[in-house]
This record gives sequence, structure tokens and C-alpha cells, in this order.
Amino acid sequence: MKKIEQRLTENGVRPTAMRLLIYKYLAEKEVAISLTDIEAAFAKAERTTLYRTLRTFEEKKIVHQIDDGTGIQKYALCEPGCDCNLEQDLHLHFHCNNCDETVCLTEHKIPHINLPEGFVAEDANLVLKGICDKCSGQ
Repeated sequence: MKKIEQRLTENGVRPTAMRLLIYKYLAEKEVAISLTDIEAAFAKAERTTLYRTLRTFEEKKIVHQIDDGTGIQKYALCEPGCDCNLEQDLHLHFHCNNCDETVCLTEHKIPHINLPEGFVAEDANLVLKGICDKCSGQ
């Protein structure tokens, strides 16, 4: 828990008990998770507390939100040192059509795209869809 406390503090987030638990829960997952998943894991916690924690984590660049096309926003931890910079930190996501899980492919960065004059990119979201390694038996 000391490492989690340190990461939160470094990102300007006060390490409350609930924040530590939610961070630990996110860190233990290999897939992106929804607010509903977090609510199920912390059934006794107030929904607003969970939502505000995710918002704080997102604002402080601890988690990033993923729109995988399912209509349900998902969240995953950012890598240490990530500041969600459009040029450096954005990566691919993969959504499995079979198990409905979404994973970050952090080793595959979204390449820089030269936009026409006058266009300014503010965000990028690239989600590949198909069958994951678990479902394909690989």
C-alpha cells in the first residue's frame, strides 16, 4: 500500500482509505473496468464516492477513460509518468467481441498524425475489435 500511497501523493491526490482500495482494485485487473464493476466490488460504498474517486483519478492522470464502443465507459490505470499527452502517451485499446473485455495495448502507441492547417487534435481513441488471446486459445 505504501507504493500506492506514494503514487497518489505524487499525483496530488490525498490517499484516503477508499482511494487506496479503488487504486488497488484497478491495479489487480488486467482489463479496463466500468463504474458498474467498481460498484459491484465496493457494494457498501456510496456510488457518488466511487464516481468522484474515478473523476479525481482521471483529472490527476492516474486513470484514463476508454470509449470502446459498447456505450459503457471503462477505466484503466495510466502508466507511471503518464500525463495523457496526445503526442506521447496515447495507446491502442483492444475490445474482444467474444468476452466483451477491453485491454490497454500500452506498447502500441497511437502514431502522430499531421492534421490539415487549422485543425487541432484534443484527444484520440483507437479501439481495435476482434477476438482476444484468451478467447482465441492463443
